[in-house]
Amino acid sequence: MLLTPSEIYQLTGKKRRPAQVKVLRFMGIEHRVRPDASLIISRDHVRKLLDGDSVNMRFSKRIEPNWSAMDAKTSKGR
Repeated sequence: MLLTPSEIYQLTGKKRRPAQVKVLRFMGIEHRVRPDASLIISRDHVRKLLDGDSVNMRFSKRIEPNWSAMDAKTSKGR
């Protein structure tokens, strides 16, 4: 379910929390910081990301403006 502190160390190669957070952000790994400064990282999220599933989903969807909405707005003003 969640990575252990040992697994977080193996993943990031860092022992200190601030350094671990920096590596996680660089790698695009979602995480949360608890009030006691410990990290929460979903094992499933890491597995999917490292298997390439999340990366493929991220780049397969192209976001573009709604051009028809812009055309409708300009034609009303004419």
